[in-house]
Amino acid sequence: MAEARKDLGRHLAAWRGIAGMTQVELAKLICYSRSQIGNVEIGRESTTRRFWQGADAAVGADGALLAAFDQVDALVRDFHAQEVQARERQRRHHAAPPAVPTAEAECPGECGCTPMVVGRWTGREVRALREALRMSVRAFAEHLGVTTATVSRWEHRRAPAPPRPAAQSALDQALTRVDTGSKARFRLLLTSPDDSATRAHGGRATRGRSTVTPIHQADRTRPAS
Repeated sequence: MAEARKDLGRHLAAWRGIAGMTQVELAKLICYSRSQIGNVEIGRESTTRRFWQGADAAVGADGALLAAFDQVDALVRDFHAQEVQARERQRRHHAAPPAVPTAEAECPGECGCTPMVVGRWTGREVRALREALRMSVRAFAEHLGVTTATVSRWEHRRAPAPPRPAAQSALDQALTRVDTGSKARFRLLLTSPDDSATRAHGGRATRGRSTVTPIHQADRTRPAS
């Protein structure tokens, strides 16, 4: 903006020179002080549109000076508007409460389904997350910071209990960090029916088939493990 004001002032000085006027003579014609003319010509101020209307007519610029002023004025107004928007964004950022991480698998958007939240991690959700990440049991264990035996115990339905609260939290965090494609696979693995899993007894499935069990409908009761 400072450069734009200086350029505008140089235009005024050039037109005044073409008209053969001194700063004092121009100041008298448009009813401003000589110091104001000087400040405008060095870019120290751009003053009002009324000033530029009078100056344009006095030096015979035929609208050129007024148009140049309008461009600089639009630049200044746009800059101030951006400053206001930046301050408002900063105010909202500081006023907003911190986001609470949730174990939520977001749909990529094409299917239009609603987000799904894992209320309690059991063997089927653990295996679905591992398979969605395309990881082996060993790699998934290292990813979570637990032992391979621990992941295997979680994934088998014959385990005496689901993961403990600390492990539930670790799985929640792991889910929030995965990319959109992995989240979509996680949802698909939980919602796709699997005949081998539904025919399995005691949590054991047919060799070579996925052991992720289908997600139960809200109006049905989960069979006891």
